[in-house]
Amino acid sequence: METLFNSISKLGAATRKNIDGLGLATLFLLRIVSSLFTGLVSFKQVIKQIYFIGNRSLIVIVVAALFTGMVVALQFYDTLVRFGSVDLLGSAVALSLIKELGPVMTALMVIARVGSATCSEIGIMRNEQQFDALDCMAINSYRYVMLPRLLAALICVPILTALFDLVGIGGGYIVGIHIQGESPGAYIQGVLDTISFKDVLVGQIKSMVFGLFIMWIPLYYGYYLHLNQKNMGAEGVSNGTTQAVVMSAIIMLFSDYIVSSLAL
Repeated sequence: METLFNSISKLGAATRKNIDGLGLATLFLLRIVSSLFTGLVSFKQVIKQIYFIGNRSLIVIVVAALFTGMVVALQFYDTLVRFGSVDLLGSAVALSLIKELGPVMTALMVIARVGSATCSEIGIMRNEQQFDALDCMAINSYRYVMLPRLLAALICVPILTALFDLVGIGGGYIVGIHIQGESPGAYIQGVLDTISFKDVLVGQIKSMVFGLFIMWIPLYYGYYLHLNQKNMGAEGVSNGTTQAVVMSAIIMLFSDYIVSSLAL
């Protein structure tokens, strides 16, 4: 009986801790958003973060999109041949990329490159008490540090997703036409006839939601690194970054299901 009570107690403590963390993360996001209305945003910082998130992610996005499109086209071609519907290759590749694979793969690439770097940077700033210094100088750290990063993510992730979709469709074209020998006109016409404005809109809405989580969660983990004394120092920053990346990916995939179900 005592073992049962201990198990229930541990479960309750873990549940309370997770609820407290969710509430703290929500308040953290609300403080960032509210800082948008309390003063001018540093345009220079926003441009700097757009360059970091957008421009420096171009190569990895293009490479990932090219090979993703090629693999998708290869798999769809093998399936469509069995049903005698090879003319639908362009439609299948475009729909799968625009509605699902494009936003998700772009988000995962950005999480791996930007989310980890952001959490590490904010965590190091917390360990070095730079946020305390900003507070002493009456500088709103939410508006000066957090908000430019969040705005840049909301701007860049949809653009990177659109680029991923275009390059991925091009990769499918390479496989379908230049490798499998299908008709280029049928492929392009299939893309144009199948894709609707709603499909593009759903993909862009997904990418904006993903952009929010990609930046919000690493910022939160880095900023509140000091609340866990075990997470101090270099090892703490490493552990916090790992947790932020994993949690960002999980929540992003969960939100992908929610948005997809609402869009149907």
